[in-house]
Amino acid sequence: MKPPVLVDSNVLLDIITADPIWGNWASDTLIQLLDEYKLAINPVIYAEVSIRFSTIEELEETIPANYFERLPVPYEAAFLAGKCYMQYKERGGIKASVLPDFLIGAHASVLNIRLVTRDISRYKTYFPKLELIAP
Repeated sequence: MKPPVLVDSNVLLDIITADPIWGNWASDTLIQLLDEYKLAINPVIYAEVSIRFSTIEELEETIPANYFERLPVPYEAAFLAGKCYMQYKERGGIKASVLPDFLIGAHASVLNIRLVTRDISRYKTYFPKLELIAP
């Protein structure tokens, strides 16, 4: 059985929006990973990507379950995400929208699976053991 690799929402959105800078990298990377890994998302990633769609049917057509395994977020990951978010705030972090990134990073960390992302700095800072697939 292929192990899962979690796909960050920014990678999916780069493909969906045909981002001129990151779209090709994102698409090529996911295609290459399919040989060895099962691509996976979680409810946080699903929610972040959903803002680009009018209906759930459109979203499901774009990120179908037969290509993207749906993984639940373990409570241990939610706890870890909260602690990392607290560290971020204590270090002077001012963005309120980073909690989803902490949930995604903590999820991959707790499951000890790889994460495909192009936003490496925050993940490297708060999840130094997390194996990233990044440009």
